[in-house]
Amino acid sequence: MNNSNTRRIRNIIIVLLFVTGGLLLVLAIAADDLGLDITPGFGVIQMVAFMGGLTFLTLGAFLFLNGRRPKDAPRSLQAEISTRLIATGLVLSYVTGLSDLIGIGTHIEPSFNRPFVGPLQLGGIIIGILLILIGLILYNTSRGQRESSSLGFLV
Repeated sequence: MNNSNTRRIRNIIIVLLFVTGGLLLVLAIAADDLGLDITPGFGVIQMVAFMGGLTFLTLGAFLFLNGRRPKDAPRSLQAEISTRLIATGLVLSYVTGLSDLIGIGTHIEPSFNRPFVGPLQLGGIIIGILLILIGLILYNTSRGQRESSSLGFLV
């Protein structure tokens, strides 16, 4: 397979990840408005769809930024840290979003009939998304063929 076919397939996958992730996020957030809500409030299926959409968008953004880097560019420390920061943001979002289901939330059985997305969970999800965004920005600004990072002015 030549380079142009590989690039075209990669671009198709990136677009599919962005479209699927965006659709899942919109369906999860606007389920009440679209008449797709099964349970009152933000339910388990909506949270799983939200997390899936966030994962697809993150993976699509990372593949897009990774495709912009030259193939022979060495991985810098900043790029390694940013990759781990992205993964940490996803894990934090998953753990806080699904905390009631895995039994570490504040609204677990038997006191509550169903999981409840509270302010602590929303805060954890927002912090996770911020970590993902910071990781993507750091990955984008890490050196490719440059001698140093484009964030070198901070040092």
